Amino acid sequence: MAASSSGLVAGLTVAALATVGFLTFRASATVPPDLSRPRAASSLDVSTSKVPRDKKEPDALPARSGTGERVVYSVDDDRVWLVDRAGKVKRTFRVAPGSVDPPTGVYAVGSRSNRVTGTDGMPIEHVIRFATVDGVTIGFSTAVEGATPPPNPNPTLKTGGIRESRTNGDAMWDFATIGRTIVVIP
Repeated sequence: MAASSSGLVAGLTVAALATVGFLTFRASATVPPDLSRPRAASSLDVSTSKVPRDKKEPDALPARSGTGERVVYSVDDDRVWLVDRAGKVKRTFRVAPGSVDPPTGVYAVGSRSNRVTGTDGMPIEHVIRFATVDGVTIGFSTAVEGATPPPNPNPTLKTGGIRESRTNGDAMWDFATIGRTIVVIP
């Protein structure tokens, strides 16, 4: 009986590993090949040079940051705007960027994950990926509630996570579905 039990356990283990391997392959196969390449910005009237800011309203959506429904992310200001079809700002908030910034340009949300571990070892959720720079994936995310950063983080680690607060991360998760336009400005 012990031999048949261990054979059953070994068989189940092999089946589980094969399933995980298959699902991992399927997940990687669904990432768009152009995830790391910005789309042409000219069709959206986006300026990738330094766009003027409204000095009276620094939280105002920058001019020439595109048209239509989109997420606008300012690398210099560490700020995000969620913009509806009419061009009205639904929400704006500050973010904490990783150590690698995406180049300015127009992207699309290529993949999303409900909950994973970030490259810095932090448990994160509502992950919205839109670019890759030198092998570093760039995307928005929220730290899992109650999670603490790993001890002694590696200061040389390249990270592309743009972290949001819980409420802003929830809003981004609802808004930035697969294919949603992400406009990165200076």
